[in-house]
Amino acid sequence: MARLETVLKQYDYTVPASLIAQAPASPRDSARLLVYVRKTGAIQHDTFRHLTNYLPPRAVLVFNETKVIPARFTVRKPTGGKAVLLYVRTEGKEIIAMADRPLPVGETVTLAPRVRFRVVSQEKYARLAPLFSIARLPKVLERYGVTPIPPYIKHTPLSERALREKYQTVFARRRGSVAAPTASLHFTKRLLRDLKKAGHDIVFVTLHVNLGTFAPVKEEHWRRGKLHEEWYDIPRAAAVALNRAKKSGRPIVAVGTTVARTLESAAQNGCVRAGRRTTDLFIRPGYRFAFVDHLITNFHVPQSSLLMLVSAFASRKKILELYQKAMKKRFHFFSFGDGMLMV
Repeated sequence: MARLETVLKQYDYTVPASLIAQAPASPRDSARLLVYVRKTGAIQHDTFRHLTNYLPPRAVLVFNETKVIPARFTVRKPTGGKAVLLYVRTEGKEIIAMADRPLPVGETVTLAPRVRFRVVSQEKYARLAPLFSIARLPKVLERYGVTPIPPYIKHTPLSERALREKYQTVFARRRGSVAAPTASLHFTKRLLRDLKKAGHDIVFVTLHVNLGTFAPVKEEHWRRGKLHEEWYDIPRAAAVALNRAKKSGRPIVAVGTTVARTLESAAQNGCVRAGRRTTDLFIRPGYRFAFVDHLITNFHVPQSSLLMLVSAFASRKKILELYQKAMKKRFHFFSFGDGMLMV
């Protein structure tokens, strides 16, 4: 454990509260962009609206089209007390959720009239059996759930209705995430059109972000070199397009850490494999990228696995140096914050 504590301290830094974004830029592509050229060390500041000025020619940008679900909901216990749950996943006819307090195992909790759950067990997560058809769950969450924004967004001015739009990419399509792929929040339909007009291609994959993304790095993760599991899917057409582009020497730009993790998990002999799988890949300094050439990403939480992934793209020292420069320029950090392009 002492070794891990030493490692985590190396990825620690302090962000002034005033720089933790509580709402996204409006319009989305007005978010600020830090451009870092790894070969020369050059740094430039601009906005995402002008992203096309900084990409290598004929780049292929890969996006995560997962859709955030309103996964947080409040139930009433038989005693009358309340508990807040965060839906994690479905297993058979039961759901797995994180609860903010103990639940009465063996008894029933109520979300709404005729919307109840029997508490099967509770250890690290709670296991609940819906007393209604599991097929109704998506509609139940849409009606009664709320958007699960991260805990550091404490003072957002956005209503729940606004959050369902703003904490979602403009191309979100496949339901399943408890958090947005935040690097993609900066893209507007106009910017996507401009990218295509400039000769770049766009490819979509899916990785459903789960709670592990926010969980602290543990000794077991560091020792085994494996993280939490997340489900991903690379459609056959996407794999064909990506492999053709890679073989012809076109640069692959991962838009976000979720895309980087997806592509690297599927990489084999210079190609990516199509299909649906889970990944526990832990990308950290020392990792050699097999498929991704460039990265667009937000500024990440201290000591997180996401910060370690980004540090594998340059170096820990360089990334923390860039973060300090960004803070001096008053860039905003974390999920609703600004971003950077590393080419």
